[in-house]
Amino acid sequence: MEKEDISGVNIHPIAIRLLSWYSEYKRDLPWRNNNDSYQIWISEVILQQTRIDQGIGYYLRFLERFPNVASLASASEEEVLKVWQGLGYYSRARNLHQAARQIITHHNGILPSSYHGLISLKGVGAYTAAAVASIAFGLPHAVLDGNVFRVLTRLFAIETAIDSPIGRKMISEIAQSLLPEEDPGSYNQAIMDFGALICTPLQPRCNACVLQESCMAYAKGDVTIYPIKERKTKISNRYFHYFHILQGNHTYLQKRNQPGIWRNLYEFPMIETMQPADFMQLKQTDAFKELFPEVTTLSFEPKLVLRHQLTHQHIHTRFYQVEIPERVTFTPPSALFVTQSEELHNYPVSRLMHKYLETI
Repeated sequence: MEKEDISGVNIHPIAIRLLSWYSEYKRDLPWRNNNDSYQIWISEVILQQTRIDQGIGYYLRFLERFPNVASLASASEEEVLKVWQGLGYYSRARNLHQAARQIITHHNGILPSSYHGLISLKGVGAYTAAAVASIAFGLPHAVLDGNVFRVLTRLFAIETAIDSPIGRKMISEIAQSLLPEEDPGSYNQAIMDFGALICTPLQPRCNACVLQESCMAYAKGDVTIYPIKERKTKISNRYFHYFHILQGNHTYLQKRNQPGIWRNLYEFPMIETMQPADFMQLKQTDAFKELFPEVTTLSFEPKLVLRHQLTHQHIHTRFYQVEIPERVTFTPPSALFVTQSEELHNYPVSRLMHKYLETI
C-alpha cells in the first residue's frame, strides 16, 4: 500500500485513517493538555502495567507532590515510594527518582530532547524514549507497546512470534514505515488508543474498526489468535505469612532490605515458607520460634487471606493479627515500634500491605 500525498506530505493510508479516528475518539487525558516533557515522561512511566482509570489519580497526585524534575530529584526515595504506594512495580518509582537526579547532574536539570539522551536515563527503555521523543519533541520514533503489537500483527497477519528477535524487528520496521513525518506523537497516541479501545485483546470491536478493509487477520477470520508468542511466562509461587502485631496503640514494621520485590518498603514481620502452611505447621518452623519465643502469652487471629499476582510471581498471603499485652517485653528483630493510629500511614508499603490496611 503506497503512501498518499496530502498537502505535499507523504502519509500512509493506514496512518490517515488512524489519525482521523483519533481526532474524533481520542481519550481526554490530563497529560494531553500540553507538551510539557516532564509531565509526558511521568505519565508514560505511570501507565506502564497500569490501567488508565487507576493511573490518572496517581499521575495527578505525583505531579502535585513533585511538579518538576528538581522537586523529584531533591526528595528522598522513601518520599517517592510513599506517593507511589499502591501502584505496584516499585522499581518504576526508584528509576524515576534516580533518572531525575541524572537530569540534574548531567543535563542541567532539563529533560533530554533527543531519543538517545532519553534512553540514557535510568529506567527509560525503547518504548518510553520513543513515546516522549515523539509526543513532547515531535521526533519520528514509532512506539512499540502491547497495543501496537496487537494492531500491527492483526493488520498484517504476522505469523512470526512477537517475542522472537525476528518478529520484534519485523514489527518495529512496519511501525516505523507507517509513522507520518508530521506530528508522529499524535499518530503514536492514535494507534495506542485504537488498540486499547477498538482492537482489544479478547473481544475486538471489528464492526467499529476503520481499518477493517485493510486487516488481513479479519479477512482470514481469525483475529484473536494474534499476536503470536513463542514463550510462556514461567510463574513461581511464594507463600508469605504476615503478623500484624498489636501492643496497645502500637505495631511493628520491618524494612525490606533484600533485593527483589518491594525493596526498601515497609511491612509487618513476615515468614516465608516454601510450601503452603497453616498456622499449626507455621508454629513448627524455626523462623516462627525466633519471632515468637513466648507463644503461650500471645493471641493469634487469622485476619485475611490474599493472592497477589505479579508478572512472574503469585504471592499467596496469610495475615495474622497478634495481641501482645503491654506488660510483655517484645522486640522483633530489626523492627520499628510505631503508633498504629498516627505513624503507620507515614511509611511506604507494598500494594499487598496496602490492600490489607484498606480492608481492616
